Amino acid sequence: MTKQKHEDEFVFLPLGGSGEIGMNLNLFGFGPEHNRKWIIVDMGVTFGGPDTPGIDIIMPDIDFIEQHRKNILGIVLTHAHEDHMGALARLWDRIRCPVWATPFTMYLVKDRLSEVGLLDEVPLNLVELGGKINIGPFEIDLITLTHSIPEPNALAIRTSLGTVLHTGDWKIDPAPQIGEPVDETALRALGKDGVLAMICDSTNVFSPGMAGSEEGVRAELTKLIGEYEGRGVAVASFASNVARLESVMIAARENNRSVCLMGRSMKRMTAAAKSVGLLEKTGALLSEDEAQAMPPAHVLYLCTGSQGEPRAALSRIAQGEHRSVKFKKGDVVIFSSKIIPGNEKGIFALQNALADDGVEIVTEKMRDIHVSGHPCRDELAMMYDWVEPEIAIPVHGERRHLLEHAKLAKTLGVKRSYPPRNGEMILLAPKGPRVIDIVASGRLHQDGKDIVSASDEGLRLRRKMAYAGHITVSLVVNSKGKLVAGPEPRASGFPEGRKGALLDGLLDDIADAAEDAFDALSQAARRDEDIIENKVMAKVKRAVRDRTGKRTHVEIVAHKVK
Repeated sequence: MTKQKHEDEFVFLPLGGSGEIGMNLNLFGFGPEHNRKWIIVDMGVTFGGPDTPGIDIIMPDIDFIEQHRKNILGIVLTHAHEDHMGALARLWDRIRCPVWATPFTMYLVKDRLSEVGLLDEVPLNLVELGGKINIGPFEIDLITLTHSIPEPNALAIRTSLGTVLHTGDWKIDPAPQIGEPVDETALRALGKDGVLAMICDSTNVFSPGMAGSEEGVRAELTKLIGEYEGRGVAVASFASNVARLESVMIAARENNRSVCLMGRSMKRMTAAAKSVGLLEKTGALLSEDEAQAMPPAHVLYLCTGSQGEPRAALSRIAQGEHRSVKFKKGDVVIFSSKIIPGNEKGIFALQNALADDGVEIVTEKMRDIHVSGHPCRDELAMMYDWVEPEIAIPVHGERRHLLEHAKLAKTLGVKRSYPPRNGEMILLAPKGPRVIDIVASGRLHQDGKDIVSASDEGLRLRRKMAYAGHITVSLVVNSKGKLVAGPEPRASGFPEGRKGALLDGLLDDIADAAEDAFDALSQAARRDEDIIENKVMAKVKRAVRDRTGKRTHVEIVAHKVK
C-alpha cells in the first residue's frame, strides 16, 4: 500500500553522537512529511586534536535544521555537560527557537549566552525536576536519573503514535550523594503504559557489572587524603562532577584542610551548584592568596586539568607558570578521574612533569577514587527490564558500541533494534524502525571567532601544511617575458638541519626547478601570469616530493612589471 502524503509519522534523526562519543544532537519529528514539526534534544560539542590544528571546538553540522527552521519548535536539554549543551550558545542564532532546561543546566546556559551577548534574545523556559513540557504535538515528561553532573533527565516524549524514552546520559547510583536516585517508579510506570522505543546511552556497553557509586568514592577519598597528613595535597577532577567536588570538599574537611578552587570552570560549576542549593554544607572556600598564606598541610587545591589540558590550572602549576601556586617535592596530586581516550599523551606528559618535580601521583588505577557516569551491562539490563521498549535505538557511542548494544537489547527481549548513523532519519511509527531518508550531516569547526564547515578549503590546506609544510616562490617578469627577479623561494615547516644545510639545499633545489620551468616556457607563455604559475608549480611540487618525500602545499606568485 502506498503511503499517503498526509499521514502522520513519528521519526528520530541523530545529527551527532551516533558513531562517536560526544557532540550529541538529536531531533524528533512528528507529522506528515510535508509539514513535520521538530524538537531538538541536546546540542553538544566535541574537542579538536592533532588532526584539527588550530581547532578547539567541533560541532554537528546543522544544515538540515536551518533548512527546516520554520518547523523547529524548540530545544530541550537533558543535562549540562559540554557534549550535550556546549554548542547551544554558538549555534542558536542560526535556529532562533525557545530553549527548555532544568535549574542547574539553565544557570550554565545563561552564563554561556551572556558571554556571546545573546542572553536577552533567547526565549528560555525553566523546567522543574520531574516537570512536564508541552511543545506542539509533543508532551514531554522529565524523569530523574543519576549521572556525573547534577540534574540528568530522561525525556519521555509522548505523541499520538506512541511514547519514546530518550535517556540522555545516565547510570544507576543508589547513593549519588547529591540529587535524587533514579526514579525507578516513574520508569516502571512508563513501561507499563507502553514504550514504543528507547533511545539509550551506549558508552559502557562493553563493561560488565555496575558503574559504581559516588558513596564509595567519597569514603575512599576521605581515607586517602588522611594518609598525607602534613603534606601538600591537590585533587584533579572533572569540574562538572559536582558530587565529586562535594566528596573532595568533605574529605578535606574531615582531614582538617580548607579547599582552594583552581581553574575557571571549577569556579563556574561551583557557582552553578550553589545557585540551586548544592554544596551548602562544605564550608568556606579559600582564595588563592588565602591558601598561600596558610600552611600547606591545611590546604587542599581542587584543580581543573585532569585530562592534561595545556591551559588548565594543574598544567600551569606543573609547568611553573601559575602566578601564586607551586608544588614542591613531597606534595601529592590525586587524579580523581578517568583517562578519556585520545587524551593519554597530554595526561602522561603532565604526570611526568609532576613526577620530575618530586610530586607523588595517585590515580584511579591505584585507588577506588573514580566511578563512571554511564551504565554498564547490568544497569542496561535493569533499564530494559523497567521500560520494556518495543524498539531499541542505541546512541552515544562509537559504531562498535552501538552494534554491541543492539545485540544486548535482543538478548534482553527487545524484538526490534536499529543502531543509527548520524544523518539517518528513522521512522519509529507507524511500522518502524526503518530508515526513510538520509540527510546532510557532518561537522562544523570553530576557528577563532568563526564557525565553518570541516570541509572548508582553508582548513584542508591548514591540515596539509601542518603535516607537509608550505612553500612560496615569487618571480618578477617584465612585459617582454624576461625574468627580472627571482625565483625567490620561502619555506615554512621544514627541518633546517646542521647550520641550516638541509633547508638551504631544499631552497636551492626549488629555485633551480622554478627557473628551469620558466626557461622551458615559450615567449608567449612568459607573458601570461597564470601559465607561469601553473607550470612552475608543477615543477616545484615534483622537486619537493623528490627531495623530501612530502606532498607539500606550494604557492607560486608571478608579478608582472613594465
